[in-house]
Amino acid sequence: VIKIANSPDYIRPQSGLTLADVVYEYYIEWGDTRFIAVMYGNDSPMVGPVRSGRYFDEHVARMYHAFLMFKGADPRELSYLQSSTLNDFLVIVYSNNSICPPVVLGPERRDSYNNAFFNTAKWAACALKKGIDNSKQVLRGGFFTEQVVPGGLTATRIFSFFSGYSYNYWDYDAATHKYFRYQEANDLVAKKREAYAPLSDAQTGLPVTTDNVVVLFVPYIFANQYDAHDEVYHIDLLASGNAYVFRDGVATPAIWNRTDEDQPLLLTTLTGDPIYLRPGRTFYEVMGVNSTYTQDGTDWHFNFQTP
Repeated sequence: VIKIANSPDYIRPQSGLTLADVVYEYYIEWGDTRFIAVMYGNDSPMVGPVRSGRYFDEHVARMYHAFLMFKGADPRELSYLQSSTLNDFLVIVYSNNSICPPVVLGPERRDSYNNAFFNTAKWAACALKKGIDNSKQVLRGGFFTEQVVPGGLTATRIFSFFSGYSYNYWDYDAATHKYFRYQEANDLVAKKREAYAPLSDAQTGLPVTTDNVVVLFVPYIFANQYDAHDEVYHIDLLASGNAYVFRDGVATPAIWNRTDEDQPLLLTTLTGDPIYLRPGRTFYEVMGVNSTYTQDGTDWHFNFQTP
């Protein structure tokens, strides 16, 4: 799993989002969000720009039995990760050309801090050299079907408003059964009007799309007053919580369940029946439990709220 920047704006388009199997987007601090991409079925010579780790990344790394590729971290979070049982699976990426771990610098003329990319295609050889077990892991199979599940609520666009700095929507295309990503194009804090632009992948040249969008309502917690001052969040992706699952232009109220620490989430209906996702990529939008949502016709608006 690899941390991928979503700010500042000039780092877009990112590389590798269209090659990931699963992507989580969550709020980090000061209005910004970040992606953590699960690279299981595909490789890419460039994924990134790679950015710093957070407490939340532990959940994703454990669920997918994954190595966690990130670019440093706040001392509190780095110390926590290094003192955990994940320590042997941490891969810290630095802003230089390195064969092992395989790091490449982007062609862009910008600060090196936002210009380091990870080459997943060369990771296997690096792992072998270091004597690391990089074999495919056995993960619990999800529930998938191409058959459109009848019923549900119509949902054409899914808006996630994290802040005036970071907001987006997914637009459903019935011809391809995919949702296309549109990212904020204006900074609302600077008193500009709300505007969006398509998000693409610099590596593949393709628009960023997904087959499923899942909105999770998850507690964002401050461990103490110092963490609150710095906006250092613990995001508690444990036990269960509310969610919405979007596929084929339909919204389904759901419950997310993390029944096993080392297995992916299980999504069920409110009555406990498994929800079948469309085969393909899934993007998770990680909202706080205090977040709100409204419907405007077939547009769904989710508004992130901090504690």
